[in-house]
Amino acid sequence: MTEPIEAVLPPAPAGTHPWVAAWRDRVGFGVSIFPQPPDWQRFIHLVQRMEAMGVDSYWSYDHPAANADCWTALSALAVSTETIRLGTMVDCIYYRPAYLLARQAADVDRASNGRLVLGLGIGRLEEEFRVMGIPFPPTPVRQRGLEEVFAILRGLWSGERFAYQGESFAGATPGPWGPFLPPVQEPYVPFLLAGGGEKTTLRQVARFADASNMGAHPSIGQAVTTHDITRKFDVLRGWCETYGRPYDSVLRTHFTMPLVLAPTRAALEAKLKTMPRDTLVWAADALFDGTPDEAIAYYRDLAGLGFQYFVVNILEGDEETIELLGTGVIPAFAGVAAVSQP
Repeated sequence: MTEPIEAVLPPAPAGTHPWVAAWRDRVGFGVSIFPQPPDWQRFIHLVQRMEAMGVDSYWSYDHPAANADCWTALSALAVSTETIRLGTMVDCIYYRPAYLLARQAADVDRASNGRLVLGLGIGRLEEEFRVMGIPFPPTPVRQRGLEEVFAILRGLWSGERFAYQGESFAGATPGPWGPFLPPVQEPYVPFLLAGGGEKTTLRQVARFADASNMGAHPSIGQAVTTHDITRKFDVLRGWCETYGRPYDSVLRTHFTMPLVLAPTRAALEAKLKTMPRDTLVWAADALFDGTPDEAIAYYRDLAGLGFQYFVVNILEGDEETIELLGTGVIPAFAGVAAVSQP
């Protein structure tokens, strides 16, 4: 039976996902690399090295022109790593039919023995849609489409036959669908939504997701100042109250885009001169460059504002930053907890 979206939307999460609960009393770190290194074996070895150093998660971008498909990358990592979480930062709901997205996500979760975090987004680069031959709907349509995808994923993963006629999402073709081999993660695959929009994005985080991700760049929420961050957390808390869920059931994650580390200030200045100037200028406030000690102070300040988890973007080829993060920064956060707002 085909039903309207309101009838098939899952309820807001009632509890706290175990991955979220694991970081309630400590600070965690994840890594993404953009663009993905073209040498697949080197890329896999890099992520294995992150795993050995205590990095909690690896996040794959969904920009198919940037060397690799995110689901191909996560599939390779699922069978070549053992403990590191694997996530999308973030999967664009318009790049694949909803059924295919459900299949790929379930497959990666099963192959990794339940380590997937599914980050979802509506896409923002019109030129990328155009190159792929995909229509670029207006923002409100894409935002409604995101809610439809939640309904479809939950329906397909329920283990029961499921049918749904889409209202605004072109990939939501009528069912019935099923039976469907679901993910193995218990109690479910956690969802992450990125951005800091206070009217829609943070509302959707409270309604559907287990993690909120934002950062200083306009494309990731424009959470620059202390006032920006605390205001957005207050708004998120309000939306959680609206949907009757605990504020601490949402993991508050921060995105650094990019992180550049060097052992000394002199080495850092020399390193920055070798990096793409246009990328560094574009990053603006979202860029953090410093020594490991300066990075420790930076992330401690953000943890003091309420962030619990940090995802850092590493530019391709900057393996030094990965090494310094794992050996010089992450160990300093053993036993350090974020501050929960009163």
